[in-house]
Amino acid sequence: VSQANIQKDVTCPICLELLTMPLSLDCGHSFCQACITAKSMESGTHQGEEGTCPVCQCKYQFWNLRPNQPLANIAKKVRENMSPQKQKLCEVHGEKLLTFCKEDGKAICQHCAQSAEHRGHQIFFIEKVIKEYQEKLQAALKKLRKEHTKVEEHTDCLFLFSYPKNHMQSERQRILKGFNEMRDILNSEEKKVLQKLEEDEVNVLDNLIVARDQFAQQKQCLRELISDIEHQIWGSSVDTVQVRLGLESESWTLKKPNIVSKKLKSTFLIPDLSGMLQVFKGKKMDVMLKPVNAISNITISADKRQVTVVHNFPLKSIYPFDFSAFDILGSQHFSSGKYYWEVDVSGKIAWILGVYSKGRSLKRKGDSGFFFDPKVNHLDVYSRFKPQLGYWVIGLQNESEYKVFEESSTSDSKVLTLFMPVPPCRIGVFLDYEARIVSFFNVTNHGSLIYKFSECQFSQTTYPYFNPWNCQYPITLCPPSS
Repeated sequence: VSQANIQKDVTCPICLELLTMPLSLDCGHSFCQACITAKSMESGTHQGEEGTCPVCQCKYQFWNLRPNQPLANIAKKVRENMSPQKQKLCEVHGEKLLTFCKEDGKAICQHCAQSAEHRGHQIFFIEKVIKEYQEKLQAALKKLRKEHTKVEEHTDCLFLFSYPKNHMQSERQRILKGFNEMRDILNSEEKKVLQKLEEDEVNVLDNLIVARDQFAQQKQCLRELISDIEHQIWGSSVDTVQVRLGLESESWTLKKPNIVSKKLKSTFLIPDLSGMLQVFKGKKMDVMLKPVNAISNITISADKRQVTVVHNFPLKSIYPFDFSAFDILGSQHFSSGKYYWEVDVSGKIAWILGVYSKGRSLKRKGDSGFFFDPKVNHLDVYSRFKPQLGYWVIGLQNESEYKVFEESSTSDSKVLTLFMPVPPCRIGVFLDYEARIVSFFNVTNHGSLIYKFSECQFSQTTYPYFNPWNCQYPITLCPPSS
């Protein structure tokens, strides 16, 4: 009987390993004690139920299994013959395999190495080949371990990206709650301010009604007094003298009613928006000045933050004329994103500032001095500062007149006069390119909103815009840290 057939007979059909403490069934098949016991427990045979042979499906009882010692002895001998310590021999000559043929890629004995079959082949001692292969395997193993480490690192990174869903939901709820609370606060403040405005409106209307009644009474009194005097004039001379004496001794003055309170005329209190302005200041950027024209009347500071107009004539008031010579752009240009900058206009009685989008080229002047003749009848200074022409700006003229062009789908935009309770010394400009918004804030008055342009039709390039007019005080760009 060959070694292979014997090994097959002593192999467990369940675990496919050599039998260990074999138990035989009535059908003659044998299994490892652990394997057949586990099989019987799965089928319930160990509790008295009838089982089936895993090989031939014949019925058996668990209590009727018999130990097979002869088979165990054979399995032991086969296991000993298969021990790793036992060296393989050449199948042809029965000798030890001491050499290795590189061409055929197999171990051979000394007789095979000298045979015609392997003549001319590269033959090496098996120990040398084993050592070389071990070194190659070690190098391959080292490389594989490095790759395994990288895989582990990437696995850790992937775990970080798979953030727990419940935590993300918690963050989402926290964010929504915060914004809902902010909306509630804004809605509450809006109601309070509108309620105060309605109360002031009622007071003004009540004052107007009282004033109307007072004027009516005084008007009637005046009519009666005029009628009496006219009758006395055409009376006797003595009566006329008495009337004159009465007029000289009596003084009558028209009483002007107080229609609107000074407080309502001067200012209307709004919520402090300085905290909200901090959101825009988070987008604050460092803007530098870049003159469009080179004229001797304009000087730019060394840090490119301040522009001043140098006058060659005595200045008593600001007259409208073509101020395109004073065009100043920011050195930065934008085509996306959100930006915020602040401008100091302290002391100035005229200026224009905001955003210019390069829809058309700015008019450039020659390199010369700029001279102003107040006797010339110039065109309206705001004629070109329209949103349709690429300007989203506000301006001051004549010290207290704040102007802005109304947004319009046509070219007939109207100039609006802005109500400014507190004259701004510092103005914040906020540009949201994607939302197409340009907003102006009175930083001096707690960051209150001056004016907001919506649906701005920007071109691809947008710049900060400044125009100092012919006013001796400078325009200064505030650094982000201020």
